[in-house]
Amino acid sequence: MHTWPNLLSSSPTGPGHPSHRMPEGPELHLASHFVNEACRELVFGGCVEKSLVSHNPEVPFASSAYRISAIARGKELRLTLSPLPGAQPPREPLALVFRFGMTGSFQLVPSDALPPHAHLRFYTAPPGPRLALCFVDIRRFGRWDLGGTWQPGRGPCVLLEYEQFRENVLRNLADKAFDRPICEALLDQRFFNGIGNYLRAEILYRLRIPPFEKARSVLEALQQRRPSPELTLSQKIRAKLQNPDLLELCHLVPKEVIQLGGKGYGPESGEEDFAAFQAWLRCYGMPGMSSLRDRHNRTIWFQGDPGPLAPKEGKSRKKKSKGAQRGPEDRVEDPPPPNKAPARTRRARRSLPEQITAQQLEGTSLQQDPEAPPVPEKGKRRRRQPATSGRRRPQKIKADTPSLEPEGTSAS
Repeated sequence: MHTWPNLLSSSPTGPGHPSHRMPEGPELHLASHFVNEACRELVFGGCVEKSLVSHNPEVPFASSAYRISAIARGKELRLTLSPLPGAQPPREPLALVFRFGMTGSFQLVPSDALPPHAHLRFYTAPPGPRLALCFVDIRRFGRWDLGGTWQPGRGPCVLLEYEQFRENVLRNLADKAFDRPICEALLDQRFFNGIGNYLRAEILYRLRIPPFEKARSVLEALQQRRPSPELTLSQKIRAKLQNPDLLELCHLVPKEVIQLGGKGYGPESGEEDFAAFQAWLRCYGMPGMSSLRDRHNRTIWFQGDPGPLAPKEGKSRKKKSKGAQRGPEDRVEDPPPPNKAPARTRRARRSLPEQITAQQLEGTSLQQDPEAPPVPEKGKRRRRQPATSGRRRPQKIKADTPSLEPEGTSAS
């Protein structure tokens, strides 16, 4: 089985596995590289197949012979299906744009061994063993849209469009997004397309910027920063690498993750390979680091003073020694309370359709890094009404809607 080296593939690196974390810009970039490499020599044919439980749109595409290619931009990936000359029926190429949500990944597998949660499947044409390129998404927060258009409102990619990205941020510092703490602004995909939770922690830590410093205060100084026109190109690059500012690190830190290659990505990598990513981390979920919840209830890791805009009611927690370490994604948020519901209620929960995915993600603002819907606040407990008669009415067991975890890491 050829499996995409993705952090969020199916077993054993799904939710709960130590190496589980959400896909950010580097993961989408590596996903596009995988699709292009794995599908380079393959010819696909037939219809595109969608799972019955997915709320995403059907893909009305059928061709006797076509190829698949991919390109990533920020936290989106565009897949293009291109019919070969002479393929029947004659038709134009079709493009789809994917957002991976919390657990999206691509896998290439034998067609008779589809992984669980393979919600979109592209099959190879004969002759040869029939394979399937699958979009696998355990929690179904991932989305795909037809037409190939990048989601409106997303800014330039921090990886592939650095100059446009930098200009877009500095030109828009009057936007109210920059009234917020810098840790929250970094998740706003209108300006930082590709940055997510682990990247923001690593970037701020390297510059020793308090996460709850006002974003505009941090970035305004960069408007005046211009390299000397007398420097050669190589000197400018050297200066950038030796003393990068925050916007430069938004470009350089994701590139470091990409340079780890397949280390830590996917079920075939194993714990030993994932150690490469853990060794790369300096702040995110690391021992000795503190953490707070931001306005969207996502955990930010940092060291030292959190900054003047830190939530007043928030309690800073410090990561303890390595003895009881879990994986970065598991370490980011508080563990859920033990499930004390009766067995019948738990069975009802498991059988619930995941109706929250499409509706809640569609209404999520790009300002909140839509890859990770925030955790809803707990409501007040209702008081039990006194019985009106001597007989108690039979109590219905109502399965709770599965909770949405905040990002341990951007954004649909």
